[in-house]
Amino acid sequence: MEDDNKFSYFFLGLGLGVAVGLLFAPKTGAETRDMLRAKADEGKDYVRRRGAELRDSANDLIDKGKKQVYRHRDNLSAAVEAGKQAYRDAVTGAGDAVEGL
Repeated sequence: MEDDNKFSYFFLGLGLGVAVGLLFAPKTGAETRDMLRAKADEGKDYVRRRGAELRDSANDLIDKGKKQVYRHRDNLSAAVEAGKQAYRDAVTGAGDAVEGL
């Protein structure tokens, strides 16, 4: 309950601060609106740019991950094949040894 009070006081203070700031702003209303609009556009551009950077970074990480998976898959396949060949050699060698008896 106390946390709710703290948040409501915070937002009340925030609203009052914005209102007082706008009332005592050194610029006219039109200039202030233009400035706010320009800052909002800068924010959109930043978010767009940063989003593209993050997307590219994520794609790079995904590609690296795929390469790692493919490399490990190839290593595992080679190990399985080596095991199969060793088994065949062992079975063939055991058969030759039995024939020699």
